[in-house]
Amino acid sequence: MDYNNFCVIMAGGVGSRFWPFSRNDKPKQFLDFFGTGRSLLQMTFDRFAKVIPASNIIIVSNAAYKDLIMEQLPIIKPSQILLEPCRRNTAPCIAYAMSHIKAINPNANMVVAPSDHLITKEMEFLNAIERGLNFVANNNSLLTLGIKPNRPETGYGYIQAHVDEEGDFKPVKTFTEKPNLELAKVFVNSGEFFWNSGVFMWSVKTIDAAFREFLPEISQKFESGMDNMNTENEQSFIDEIFPTCQNISIDYGIMEHAREVYMLSGDYGWSDMGTWGALKDIAEGDENGNVILKCKSLTYDSNDNIIVLPECKLAVVQGLEGYIIVESDNALLVCKATDEQRIRQFVNDVSMLEDNENFI
Repeated sequence: MDYNNFCVIMAGGVGSRFWPFSRNDKPKQFLDFFGTGRSLLQMTFDRFAKVIPASNIIIVSNAAYKDLIMEQLPIIKPSQILLEPCRRNTAPCIAYAMSHIKAINPNANMVVAPSDHLITKEMEFLNAIERGLNFVANNNSLLTLGIKPNRPETGYGYIQAHVDEEGDFKPVKTFTEKPNLELAKVFVNSGEFFWNSGVFMWSVKTIDAAFREFLPEISQKFESGMDNMNTENEQSFIDEIFPTCQNISIDYGIMEHAREVYMLSGDYGWSDMGTWGALKDIAEGDENGNVILKCKSLTYDSNDNIIVLPECKLAVVQGLEGYIIVESDNALLVCKATDEQRIRQFVNDVSMLEDNENFI
């Protein structure tokens, strides 16, 4: 393995769209959705540890989840866990990780990935990661992984690339946020648009220069305390400056403005596991399209539902079509699958209840 290569796993999200299975004290990246004995975070770590030295895998998360991370990943050292005092989106998160790695090895290359994605074609994915890291080690470019779309999905961002260019690494034209259905159909039919996986690769020097150019205020904040990085003073420095950072994504802040941006595309069996609907698309259903996880269930005249209950419970469902039925601890959700975007609203409403901490 190349010890110049580092992996940054972003694991600070709250996963509210998977409520009530995902809660504030244990969000989705720490949960075992498929009964494999490994959480999404553990599966992500296991995947990257096959091509990146385990000592070079960095977890960036909220300070509230330190103990959970140590419990689930006892192989790593505390110094490999970077703790954000508050949530400030992906650009400050990546600036933090980049500065930490820069203090260890200024010649390093980085792959940055979310902690909660599912990859079913692991060999193809890891091959792309190794090729991508080699590419950014030899080019002053920012690289993103694109996913060949198989449907006009409205829940993902898209990357438009110069597909007529020679080679597997295609220059990027534009990044587009989640389109409506008609526009998504145009994207897929064009052959130029790919799903944005949220997986990025670059050298420390290249992403550092990009922050200096496009997000100079964030760059200056971290640069002002570089002497603290990878020392016992790092956390106190981060606790001071991180809350003052702009709340902005790496896509908006840098990727949409940078000039040397490339995409490597493929079919990796990828899902961002962002919603119950996304989970249903990849889980195996019964003959009526019902996906049943964790529990036993009897269904009658019911189709295309997702049912998730504690293992000790039995669900008997009759006459429902296209519903999400989830129970976890003290909360039960019954929601039309077509309205699952309202789950965040439901969580906000629950937070207004008296004793809401018992439910969220």
